[in-house]
Amino acid sequence: MSAFVDRHLGPREADLAAMLETLGEETLDGFIAKVVPGSIRLPGAMALPAPASEGDALAELAAYAKRNQRFKSWLGMGYHDTVTPGVILRNVLENPGWYTAYTPYQAEIAQGRLEALLAFQTMVQDLTGFAVSNASLLDESTAAAEAMTASKRIAKNPSDTFFIANTCHPQTIAVV
Repeated sequence: MSAFVDRHLGPREADLAAMLETLGEETLDGFIAKVVPGSIRLPGAMALPAPASEGDALAELAAYAKRNQRFKSWLGMGYHDTVTPGVILRNVLENPGWYTAYTPYQAEIAQGRLEALLAFQTMVQDLTGFAVSNASLLDESTAAAEAMTASKRIAKNPSDTFFIANTCHPQTIAVV
C-alpha cells in the first residue's frame, strides 16, 4: 500500500523545481525565510513521527476512537438519533463545500447553503415529478405546514380543521 503522504501532501519534485525557478529561489526553505517573518516561525523542525501508510493511519485513528465513551445525548427536542447513510455523510455532511466559504466573493456560509437548497429542490423535483419545488422543507416545522396547506388545496373536503399530535415539537405545532 502506498504511503498516505505520497498521495496527499505537497507537490512533486519537478513541480517544486519549476515553482522555485519561477520565483527566482534556489530552495523552498530559502523562499520561506524571505516570506514568513522569523517571529512566527518555529526555530527548528517539528518532531513528527515517520509517515504512515493510509491503512496504518486509519488503524491508529480507529484505536483512538475505541477509547471514546458513549453517553446519553441531551440534545434538545426534535433531535432524533439516526443512522445516516455513508453516501450522505461523505457527500453532504462531511463535504466542507457545504459549510465553508469556498468562493472569494462569498465570505460566509451562504454559498454552501444556497447550493444545498438547490440540491434539495432538485431531489424533490426528481422524487415528485413536479417541474418546480420550494426549498422551505429543510426543517420539520415548515415541512409540516407545507404538507398541511398542500393537503387543504388538494382535498375535496371543505373542512378547515386539522389535527396535530400534542407530542410534536412545540415549534412545529406553532408554525402549523
